[in-house]
Order: sequence, then C-alpha cells, then structure tokens
Amino acid sequence: MYLVTASEMQEMDRQTIESFGMPGRVLMENAGRGATRILLDHFCGCIKRNVGVIAGRGNNGGDGFVIARYLAQKGITVSVYLLAESNTVKGDAAANLKLLSALEIPLIEIPDKMAFSKHKSKMRHFDLWVDAIFGTGLKSEVKGYFRDVINFINSLNKPILAVDIPSGLNSDTGQPCGACIRAQATATFAFAKTGHLLYPGATYTGRLQIVDIGIPNHIAEKVGPKQYLLTPNQVQTYFHPRPPDVHKGRTGHLLIVAGSPGKTGAAAMTAISAMRTGAGLVTLAIPKSLNPVLESQVLEAMTEPLPELQDGALGESAFDPIMNLISQKKCLALGPGLGQAEDTRHLVCRIIKESPIPMVVDADGLNNLAGNTAILKKLKVPIILTPHPGEMARLMDTTVGNVQSDRINCSRDFAVNFNAHVVLKGARTVVANPAGNAYINPTGNSGMASGGMGDVLTGIIASLITQGFTAEAAAHAGVYLHGAAADTLAESIGPFGFLASDVMNAIPGEIKKLTGATTSPSDNLINRQ
Repeated sequence: MYLVTASEMQEMDRQTIESFGMPGRVLMENAGRGATRILLDHFCGCIKRNVGVIAGRGNNGGDGFVIARYLAQKGITVSVYLLAESNTVKGDAAANLKLLSALEIPLIEIPDKMAFSKHKSKMRHFDLWVDAIFGTGLKSEVKGYFRDVINFINSLNKPILAVDIPSGLNSDTGQPCGACIRAQATATFAFAKTGHLLYPGATYTGRLQIVDIGIPNHIAEKVGPKQYLLTPNQVQTYFHPRPPDVHKGRTGHLLIVAGSPGKTGAAAMTAISAMRTGAGLVTLAIPKSLNPVLESQVLEAMTEPLPELQDGALGESAFDPIMNLISQKKCLALGPGLGQAEDTRHLVCRIIKESPIPMVVDADGLNNLAGNTAILKKLKVPIILTPHPGEMARLMDTTVGNVQSDRINCSRDFAVNFNAHVVLKGARTVVANPAGNAYINPTGNSGMASGGMGDVLTGIIASLITQGFTAEAAAHAGVYLHGAAADTLAESIGPFGFLASDVMNAIPGEIKKLTGATTSPSDNLINRQ
C-alpha cells in the first residue's frame, strides 16, 4: 500500500487537474463529502448537537467549508471559524466559502489574537470540532496565535476530526511542528501520508480513514511513491507451501556468530528463534568457554566452540574457523552478545568484508561496525542491518534525536549510500532497501520494550534468508511476524509482561495465520464415503 509525502501528493493533485482534466473544485468536493461521511460514522453520538469547523484560508480550509455545507444540509447545527479575513481566501476554497451564506451557516472571522480572544467563550460550547487549519504542506513551526488556537482546541477535550492531517503535524516525518491538533480521527485524501503512521504522528492522527477523491491509478503510479505500508497480503506472498517430502537439508543451514561472557542469552534466543521460524539446521559459533552453557540452552541447534581472547570474547583468532564454518551455509547472523573489545571489532569488520553469504548484522555487530561503514559499499552479498535508534545513531555518527525525527529518510539514505537493507527498529519499524524504497511495519506494541526482542528478530530474519527468501522479503516478513507474534500475546496475556522468549515461541502460530495452513495433508489423503 502506497504511503505518500506532501510533495508526492501535491504532484498527484497537479497532474490530476492539469493533465487528466479533473477540476480542483471537484477534488475538493469529493474530499469534503468523503470526510463528512467519516465524521457521521465515527462521531454519531456528537453530531446531533453543535459542530465547529476551524478553518485556514487555504485548500484545507476549503475542504472544511465543504464539510460544513454537507453537515448543514443534514440539519446539523454548524459554525465556521475562519482564521483569516474572508477576502484573503482564494481559488476553489473561496468558491466554497461563498456557498456558506446561502445555507445560513455562521461564518466568524478571527484573523488575529484579539479577535480570537473575543470568541473563545462561545467556542467552548461546541460538542465536536473539525480541524481544517493547515494541510499536508506544513513544514515550519506553528507560531503566534495559530499556536494559541491549536492549544485551545486541544484543551477543550472535545472530539476532533482532522481534515487530511492534524494541523501542525509534519506529513512526512510524523513530528509535531511546535503545536499540533490531537485528533480522535483523521479523514485523509487519496493515500495515507507517512506522518500518519510514524510516531508520534500516529498518536495525533487517531483513527485514520482514507477518502477516494478520484486520483487516477495511472497518475499515482507515474508519480511513483517510494514509501509503503507492509500488509498481511504482501507478506503472505513471500511464503510458499513446503513440498511434502522436504527434509532439513533442503530448508537451509544457518550460521550464527554470537555470545560473550554474561551474554549467552542473546546467542541462544537468536538460534532458537531461527529454528522456530523454520530453518532446517542452525550452528551456533561461540567462544569456547561458553560452549557448555549454550549446549544446555539450545537443544536443537548445534554449537561450535571457537578460539577466544583472555576475557572470553571472540577475536581475530576465530576468523579462519568461522570462514571454514561458512561453507555450505545459506546465511550468517552476526553480532548478538559479541561484546565490543578492540580485537572483536577487527574480527567483525573482517567477517563482514569477506563473507561469501548473505548476512544479518545486529547488536554488537553494529556497534563494532560503527566508524567502519565504508566497507559496506564494496560487499558483493546482501546485508541486513537491524539497528535500534541508538545503534543507528552510532552508524551515522549523529544523535538519537536526529534519527527519530526523520526515521524514513535516515533509513533510506543509509540504505542507498551503503548498499544495505536497513531495519530501523522501534515503534513502527522502518525497512529500507538500496533502491530507496521504505516500508513501515504496522505490527508490534509497547509490550516489546523488553530485553531480547532484537535477538529474536535477528533469528527470524536470518532463518527466512536461510530458507530461500531474498534479503528484502526476509526483512519485510521478519519484522511483520515479530510484531504480529507480540500483538497476539498482548491480546491473550496482557499489554506487557510477556518475554522475548514468549514472542519466539509464538512465531509458528503467526506463520500459520499467514499461510492459512489449517489442516494436515493427511486429511485429504483418503476420501471416505
């Protein structure tokens, strides 16, 4: 499913009007009519009383004027508060503004702070508000009395429907621009915007519904948005039924290089998660002294003790044994619990440079890669990096704040510049590929704020590559499965308190849901009359 930026949406509007020949006023009418329908459906308990429309002088305000007209025609009491003088409204918005008087819809002009202060007391008595102040093009910080108006509307604690996007929200990044409407529902037009889905934008957006305003498919495809929402239908296409005579040698062999003293759990969960996701064989390569511990933790995976440093971590002495182990493997998972000793850093960078098979790099694999990311540009095999925001900041030599303020472009830019697949973890995980496409994952919840979740994800993604998924498909399916398993647990157990190992054990059930495997092949083997 396409997700669009403000500039992409503006270009679609322009081409629909200029090359397709659909007037802008028709698009505005379709938008207002569709938003009204959503308002009537979502706020059925409030609309029998007073509705206030707070509108700017641009096209977003014009959509609000259309909504006011449709509400009035249904006998609903509605008033429009215009944050400008009416003679400053132009174009299609002005045409719709003129229609309000014919329906005797009150229009109150509040172009400045003084006028606003005069009407605040009356504005407190509306039961529902329609936010039509700013559209998707807002980039600068909301200041002055506009900020006061937005804060005032929020302070009323009344239901709010946002038109296209909550006013004050950056439609590309999901970041509030100083002040932002907190809507219970948002009616957006043609396509969802990335800012609707990313946090904190999702919190301001509330329930999101899309209105078809008539943008032709061929124009949307011509503009070619490069952001997408991962959907169950898309993830389903990556899975194919296994042949009934398949064996473990045909479902792939994964090598995991992980672990150091005090961090055996990360290595174990990565291995078990990989097997829970369907890898035929898993070899866990670990420091020699940890072998007795991990052999008892991972019953189904094989372990391979490696030469270690004095402190029990892995160093360059383990390089040759690891390269020998890579033979006949389908994927390498590198990093969980490795530690960050200097010799470990050299080992990690050397493995990444010389690995002949696809890699998934996480945790200390990423921390050891930081400062050496140039080696990624010369790789001849796919690599998936799975950083949380702190690890992403270290890879990019920036701050966590900079990463979180623009998750899409941070992920995309790194993926393109370093020829890597990037899984930027967090609420609404972003997956970006070297072609510049970025996907937002809708699954997952706050109960996943718990240790070990990233190790489970590493095992899932590496397992899927091992079974023959492309790097891109494995990243998409992996993050979706990971979050979906946690969503199932949140529903069945509670919103938090479940463990990474619980998520790991729930993976097969999520695969079953995606593949629709509800019966055994033997059920149809013999037909009994």
